[in-house]
Amino acid sequence: MNRILNLLVINFCLILMLPLNAQSEEDKPDKPPSFSLMGFGDSITEGGAAFSSYLFPLWEKLLRAGYIVDFVGPRQAPTRIGVLNHAGYSGRTAEFLEGQIDSIYRKYPADVVLLHAGHNHFAEEQPVSGILDAQRSIISRIKKINPDALILVARVIESGKLPKYSYIPKLNAGIGELVKELRQNCPGIYLVDQSASFHWETDAIQDKVHPNSQGAEKMAETWFRELEKHLKRPSVSFSPELVVYKKAGDARLKLHIFQPEEPHREDRPRPCILFFFGGGWKYGTPLQFYREAAHYAGKGMVAISADYRIGSANGSTVFESVADARSAIRWVREHAQEYHIDPGRIAVAGASAGGHLAAATGTLAGFDEEGERRDISAVPDLNILYYPVLDNGPDGYGSAEVKTRFKEISPMHNVGPQTPSTLILLGTEDPYLSETQARKYKARLEQFGTPCKLMMYPGSGHPVFHYRKGPSSRYYEMLRDTDRFLEEQGYLSP
Repeated sequence: MNRILNLLVINFCLILMLPLNAQSEEDKPDKPPSFSLMGFGDSITEGGAAFSSYLFPLWEKLLRAGYIVDFVGPRQAPTRIGVLNHAGYSGRTAEFLEGQIDSIYRKYPADVVLLHAGHNHFAEEQPVSGILDAQRSIISRIKKINPDALILVARVIESGKLPKYSYIPKLNAGIGELVKELRQNCPGIYLVDQSASFHWETDAIQDKVHPNSQGAEKMAETWFRELEKHLKRPSVSFSPELVVYKKAGDARLKLHIFQPEEPHREDRPRPCILFFFGGGWKYGTPLQFYREAAHYAGKGMVAISADYRIGSANGSTVFESVADARSAIRWVREHAQEYHIDPGRIAVAGASAGGHLAAATGTLAGFDEEGERRDISAVPDLNILYYPVLDNGPDGYGSAEVKTRFKEISPMHNVGPQTPSTLILLGTEDPYLSETQARKYKARLEQFGTPCKLMMYPGSGHPVFHYRKGPSSRYYEMLRDTDRFLEEQGYLSP
């Protein structure tokens, strides 16, 4: 009896030690499936200045499907979201790759390996048997290090560069037989026919070998379709409506619109939240805010993630980015009735440089594109700023040109009566916006009678969380704080 009482006391004490906000496993949000992936091959994997790689469009497809993917490898490919790691070696053969696989895979033991190798020989060498031997060795060595690895082996894309690559049809037939042979004794190896949908006449650049953007997209789609067969399906995926809101030179800028599933009531237009991604006005993608947009669409708002011109993709500067942000808000207001949006309840949010754009639309004058309707306001009704850049002055953040023109571009120096109620969410260790600067911005708003709420997150830097790594406890904390602010402002029901 005493033993039972002691156990009860111990269990009761353990319950008392639990934090008040502890969640049961059932209460925790679903964690998206995550895995590491290595693209292994030659320049067709690596990409180059004049041609595209499948890496970035594959990352996009996986993120839209709800996966969190860590691309790994010793080399880096520049993309609009920064670099993606890989093991692609331009100009190298399968035999070279076979000599590298032990050291590479031991350092980067990816859950998934995409093997696309077979180019960079001449037909006169009669290279097929050597390439197949190298591929057999690569697959065997990976499986020896990690028996659970998923290896997708490609029939390689064909080329119009003849007679050099006239051996590829024979090679592809051999790759099919090789995979069939290896699968008899080793699970987790699958054939992916990259040659089936890729046509060099339309999908390659002028050299008739390397993929153009359409070809890279086709390769990504082929990899993705096969990966879907073998990966655990996420509980959440994303399929927003894409609408072009602005044309600027070669750029076709799109809004990614998430609509609530519940039927629309004609007498109640919905509040809207518009997100701008971060990346120093140079990198980034609207996919950064897909998870948040889906969350708020699920709560009855029209949620939109906006593209805008960035340096890596468009050769632009912060000044063009601000103009695009203003254009996006105007477009949403102009089309409010079509999307059942309340034009007087448009919250504009953003992270880092996207936070700057959100704040800029609430503070700056000018930056209006020629031909746009000036009678439609580009000023938001609410600002939600995640670790934003607010000060572009001499002591703030920005390039030399930005600091020279800070009086035009810095939200800190342009706060006025037009600036909407604001929520700032900031880590205490942020190197680009200190707590002192954030409180200064808050005080300036309050001088005009504008409410401003500042949420500080101890120990967090910049960014507070990495969207490419998936949701964290701090992510959900910030999401709850944003929910409360939107409830206080009447955008969400408590």
